[in-house]
Amino acid sequence: MSVKPATKEITFKSLGLNPALIKALDQQGITNPFPIQAATIPDAIAGHDILGRGQTGSGKTLAFGLALLHNIYGQRAKAHQPLALVLAPTRELAQQIDEVLRPLARSVGHECVVIAGGMPYGKQVNALKKSISIVVATPGRLIDLLDRKDIRFDHLEITVLDEADQMADMGFLPAVKEILNQTKKGGQRLLFSATLDRGVDGLVKQYLKEPRSHSIKEIEGTKDKAEHYVFVYRQGDKSNIINQIAAREGKTLLFVRTKRGADKLTSNLAHVGVKVGTLHGGKSQAVRTRTLARFKDSESAVLIATDVAARGIHVDGIDLVVHIDLPADHKDYLHRSGRTARAGETGKVISLATHQEQRTMAGIALRAGVETWVMAVTPMDEKLVKIAGARAPSGVPTLEAKEKVVSKAPERGAGPRPKGGRKRKRVGNDQTRSKRSVPRAKRAR
Repeated sequence: MSVKPATKEITFKSLGLNPALIKALDQQGITNPFPIQAATIPDAIAGHDILGRGQTGSGKTLAFGLALLHNIYGQRAKAHQPLALVLAPTRELAQQIDEVLRPLARSVGHECVVIAGGMPYGKQVNALKKSISIVVATPGRLIDLLDRKDIRFDHLEITVLDEADQMADMGFLPAVKEILNQTKKGGQRLLFSATLDRGVDGLVKQYLKEPRSHSIKEIEGTKDKAEHYVFVYRQGDKSNIINQIAAREGKTLLFVRTKRGADKLTSNLAHVGVKVGTLHGGKSQAVRTRTLARFKDSESAVLIATDVAARGIHVDGIDLVVHIDLPADHKDYLHRSGRTARAGETGKVISLATHQEQRTMAGIALRAGVETWVMAVTPMDEKLVKIAGARAPSGVPTLEAKEKVVSKAPERGAGPRPKGGRKRKRVGNDQTRSKRSVPRAKRAR
């Protein structure tokens, strides 16, 4: 589902967009702009710096992407010298931006490349040799390529900062400033952010020149499109409640605090018959890309994520977000919860809390500006089934769980035959051993 258009009277043509881009949009079935697009595109294609305020799911990628492509129309990039740069906080988000921009860019004779950590240097450098017009990058890898002189900003016309507040959260502001200091003076800059705190306001003041500011209330009200619940559970019930929620139909996102917690939950769910995908910083880029693609393409799937990994989850159709571990603060709560009720859709957000955590959760909800329904739940009770769609899991371990058990099990009779040709003696159900090769004390244990 898509965001409700601004109005049927407003079209991309009325915004002044290049006809070639309008034709490409028509071929994708996109005819009317979303509110943030209608608000920002006219000022952006007029060359103004833009400060766009809006939550994820608001249509920001097309807002800056269409303006960017309009403004570089007819220009040609030189090797290692792109015309436009889009900075994103995570690899996953960079890849999703690239997916949106690539077909539109090709319709007007341009190409994109993703520059991000966890991806081969060689391929990225070779792509830059081919006169790529648009670079979509994460700050860390881009700094590396700048230091190696594999990319230069001599002809950079436009710089976009997407999810600037998330880049601040992840500690990227020093790198972002270093990059902006190397961009072309007088170049156009477009900054999009849900909030202006954590140093983002300073970024705006330092690097944007008389920006046109647009804050879309319809989009900022995303939290109003989701129903928020706090499920208070008794000690001992949490695992069963999680298992039953994860076994539901629909696209479900579960948040945990740590990589270890994510892996443990993945294993637990696999053993009760729930197949899940897992995203965290310990996964390779290839695994993360495949996991996110499977989740995106499936109508009913479960994904477990940590806060940092979730920065790149911009997937429509997630109808339930569950805070398995409570977030650190209200901003993390809003960021996590914003994965549902995107693009004009509705969704549900559930926080699992003990009785002792209720006060903490109440403070988070208050600062987040959301109203929550607080209720006690037990495994498979009526509220759990009706609100979360809980079901009893099959109880049959998934193939991944079975393979893990097999891989850890020791093989009977494994290891070399002891010297002298003696046969190993079987000791109960344990691995066979040689009396001569195993010390007496060890055998006794």
